[in-house]
Amino acid sequence: MRGVVMHAPGDVRVEEREEPAIVRPTDAVIRLAATCVCGSDLWPYRGLETVDGPAPMGHEYAGVVEEVGGAVTSVRPGQFVVGSFFASDNTCEICRAGYQSSCVHRESLGALGSQAERLRVPLADGTLVATPGMPDDTLVPSLLAASDVLGTGWFGAVAAQAGPGRTVAVVGDGAVGLMAVLAAKQLGAERIIAMSRHESRQKLAIEYGATDIVTERGDEGVARIRESTDGLGAHSVIEAVGTQESMMQAIGATRPGGHIGCVGVSHDVSLDGRHLFFSHVHLHGGPAPVRQYLPELIDLIWNGRIDPGKVFDLTLPLDRAAEAYRAMDERRAIKALLRV
Repeated sequence: MRGVVMHAPGDVRVEEREEPAIVRPTDAVIRLAATCVCGSDLWPYRGLETVDGPAPMGHEYAGVVEEVGGAVTSVRPGQFVVGSFFASDNTCEICRAGYQSSCVHRESLGALGSQAERLRVPLADGTLVATPGMPDDTLVPSLLAASDVLGTGWFGAVAAQAGPGRTVAVVGDGAVGLMAVLAAKQLGAERIIAMSRHESRQKLAIEYGATDIVTERGDEGVARIRESTDGLGAHSVIEAVGTQESMMQAIGATRPGGHIGCVGVSHDVSLDGRHLFFSHVHLHGGPAPVRQYLPELIDLIWNGRIDPGKVFDLTLPLDRAAEAYRAMDERRAIKALLRV
């Protein structure tokens, strides 16, 4: 089958890869309808993470089940499914507490590479969720978004306790940040401040529910947030970047007693304990337990209540994956969808 392989920073190729097969009775093999490039894929692409030899790429996926192992009972061949980027059993104590991305038996789908024609999904019963029927092509981008960026933005909003009567600030205008705006709106936030310098992303943020746009970053951005909240800061802040600047901006923009949902994959972030101690903020986050939210998100998408698929502003065939990476790296695209 064809699949995306990263050989070195900036070197992405579509090559022939081994066809996936059932390895364990809890596996499923799915034929991908679409996959995409994640912002986290850009870290190794830019040389900020080590590329461990020719590495299969991708961890976001939606498609049709082709084959299941003998122990799989919750999905069957012919069903359209969406899964999370960590496989989980969904039965262990950690899963039952709502943190499937820290399942005691978790496996990374990124190691298997979903930017391909087919994908083996371990722990299929605990990882995959079937849609009510076969979706038409217009729904596929939104269902694909649910496999990571929508679920991650949703977790960020939940972790930040976004809800009625609260002012929410979102640090980061990438796909996850935009999905966090959507999630905060769905959770009933009264005011949503999107921090963005890019006009196209500002427009989408407003469409998803942002009430305010702040273009400043760092200390200036913090000052703008505090100025617009009577000097107090936001009740809820979602950190969706993962850098030192974005984390400090998030902490600075949060009022004492407020909550930060930290969902940007951290890179070289260090926190001063004394500063955090006296900030009086609640800090919660990590790899999003997407599986927890998939049934609800699929229902919202299926019934037309949300349209997260608009976050994909570039669609290319799988064979042009290298172009998709370049477009996102150069910020010519928010998020690139790859049709398989």
